[in-house]
Amino acid sequence: MKSGQSRGSGRFGAGMTPVAVHVAVPVAVHVAVPMAVMLTIGLWGLDRGGMWGDESVTFQVAQRTVPQIWRLLHDVDAVHGLYYLFMHAVLAVHPSEVVLRLPSVCAATATAGLVAALGVRLAGPRVGLGAGVLYAITPMAGHYAQEGRSYALVAAGAAGATLLLLRAVDCGGAGAWWPYGTVVALTCVLHELAVPVLGAHAVTLALLRVPRRVWSGWGRAAGAVALLVLPLVWVSQGQAGQVAWLVPPGWDRVGRLARNFSPGPAGPVFWGALLLMAVGLRERRTAAVALPLLLVPPGILMTVSQIRPLYHDRYVLYALAGASLLVAAGAGRVARALGRVRFDGRRMRVGGRRVRALLGVTGVLALTVTFLNQLPVHRQDRSAAHRPDNLAVVSALAVRQMRPGDPVLFVPSVGRLAALAYPKGFQRARDIALRESAPRSGTLWGLEAGPGELRRRLASVDRVWVVAERSALDPRRSPPDPVERTKLVVLAEEFTVREEHVREERVRDDVLLRLYVRRGPGDTPTGEEPPRRPADALPPGVSAGTPALSTSALSTSALGAPALGASALGASALGALGASALGASALGASALGASALGAPALGASALGASALGASALGASALGTSARSTRLSPRPVP
Repeated sequence: MKSGQSRGSGRFGAGMTPVAVHVAVPVAVHVAVPMAVMLTIGLWGLDRGGMWGDESVTFQVAQRTVPQIWRLLHDVDAVHGLYYLFMHAVLAVHPSEVVLRLPSVCAATATAGLVAALGVRLAGPRVGLGAGVLYAITPMAGHYAQEGRSYALVAAGAAGATLLLLRAVDCGGAGAWWPYGTVVALTCVLHELAVPVLGAHAVTLALLRVPRRVWSGWGRAAGAVALLVLPLVWVSQGQAGQVAWLVPPGWDRVGRLARNFSPGPAGPVFWGALLLMAVGLRERRTAAVALPLLLVPPGILMTVSQIRPLYHDRYVLYALAGASLLVAAGAGRVARALGRVRFDGRRMRVGGRRVRALLGVTGVLALTVTFLNQLPVHRQDRSAAHRPDNLAVVSALAVRQMRPGDPVLFVPSVGRLAALAYPKGFQRARDIALRESAPRSGTLWGLEAGPGELRRRLASVDRVWVVAERSALDPRRSPPDPVERTKLVVLAEEFTVREEHVREERVRDDVLLRLYVRRGPGDTPTGEEPPRRPADALPPGVSAGTPALSTSALSTSALGAPALGASALGASALGALGASALGASALGASALGASALGAPALGASALGASALGASALGASALGTSARSTRLSPRPVP
C-alpha cells in the first residue's frame, strides 16, 4: 500500500468505507521492524546450553541416516517426519545446540513479518507494525522461537497461508489458490494439528460473505490438502500411545491460553490487551480474519479433546497471530478516536504531523512498557534451568562420578535420551540394560533386554549407577512395563544406595544420579532416602540447571509449559546460519511476505476435492500427533 492509498480497495474490501491512510515511511519498514525485533529476541540467549528432552529427540533423530529416520517413522513420531528430514539437512552443516534452534528463530522472525503484513493489508501500516511487534514481544512467541521443535515453523506456515487466503480472495482467479493450497499443505504435513487452520479460514470466508466462486476455489484447495494429509493421519492413528499423557482440557486451560496469548499474563497489561481486543472487534475486516484464527483452532482441539485428548497450548501457537492482530486493531481504533476532540460543543478534527507524531510516540512507549513489564519473564526463559529439563547437567554429573566400565541403568528407558544427546558423559560407562541401540532398532531410545536377561545382567555386577527422576524410584510405584518393574524390584531387593548426586536449583522433580551397591548385612534399604549431595561445579561450557528428565510431548503444535510466561531472550550473534536455516523451511515466509504486498500469483489450476472436508478433518481425523515421553506420570507443566 502506498502513501495516501485508501484501505478497503479490492474485492476483499468491497462495500467498506474507504479510510485515508497517511504513511510517512515505506510500508516495507512496517514489516521489517517487527522482524528485526523478533530476530533480536530469538537470538538473545540462544546459546543457553543444555537441551531438554524434546530437543534432544530432534537432535539425535535428525543425525541418523535417512533410511533410519524413515524406519523410525513407521513406528513412532510420523507426525514429525518432515521436520526431522529438514533438520537432518540443517544439522549436517554443524550439529550443535545453537544450530538446532536456529530454524525456529528464523521461522518466528518470518511469522512476525507475516503478521505485520496481515495488519498492513487489513487495517493499514501502523496497525501492521503494532501487530507484528506485539507478536514478537509476547513471551509465548519468544519461548518457541528458541526451541528445537516444529511449532515456530508451523506458526509461520499458518500466518503465510492466511495472507495468501486474502490475496486469493482479492484476486479471484483460480491460479491464486495454488500458492495458498501449497503452503497450507506443507504446514499440515509439517504438523497435522495445523489442519484446524482450514476451519478458521472457512469461518473467515463466511464472515466476509464472499461469492460462490471464492468458495469454489477455496474448497478445491482445502480438499486437496485433506487428501494429502489423510495418509499421515492414518499412520499416526496407529501411534496413539504418543499422546496418552494428555488429559481433557478444562476451563483452567482456557484461562491459561488467554494469558499465554497476551503480551502480559497478568496485571494491567493483560487486562489492557483484553480491552483493546474487544475494541478491535469493531474493525470488521480485521475481526473477520483475526477472530476465527484466534478461536477456531483451539476450539476444535479442545472440543475433540473432551473425547480423545489432543490439546496442548503449544499445538495452537499459530493462533497467537489472531490475538496480536485484534489488539493492534483496537489500539489503532483508539488512536483514531483520540485524533478528535470536542470544544465548545463542536467537533473539531485535530490532525497534522504533530498529532500523528504524538500518537506514534505514545504507541512506541506503550510497546516498550509492555516489553519491559515482561523482561524478567524473558530473562528467566533464557536459562537452561527454566526448561522442563537439562540433559547436559545429567551428562556432566556422569563425567564427574562414573569410573571407566561402570554399569549404568536408566529408569525408565526414556532417560537414555541424556546419553544420546550428550554421549561424552556416558562413553566410559556400560549400558547394562540396552539390547539394541536406538538408530539400529528404529526407536527413540533403544530396545532393552527382557526381564529375565536383565536380572542375569544385574546379578553379574556389584555396583550400578542409576539415572532417574526421584519419583521414578518410588518403591510404591508399579510400572505397567515388566522391564521397568524388574528394574525397581531388583534394585529394591538386591542393592542399596551408596551415593546420590543431584543439582538443587529447581523445585521440580529433578533427575538424580545414584550409585547402588550390592546389599550386605546392615545396609540401608533402598526405600530410605540417603542424604542428597549437590553436584560440584560443572566443567566449562556445560550449563547448570536442575534437569527433570521428562521428555514431555514430543510433537504437535502450540504452547505449553509454564515457562511460556517466560519466553526468551539472551545474547548471541548468529545471523548467517539463521538465514540459511530459514531458507530451507520457514515455509516460504519471505515469498509469502512479498505475496502479501502485491506479488503476482503462481500457476493456475484447481486443487480438487471437497470444501469443508479438510476442516472437519481437524476435529475427527486429527489422530495422534504428539510424542509424550515422561519418566513418571505427573501433570503437564
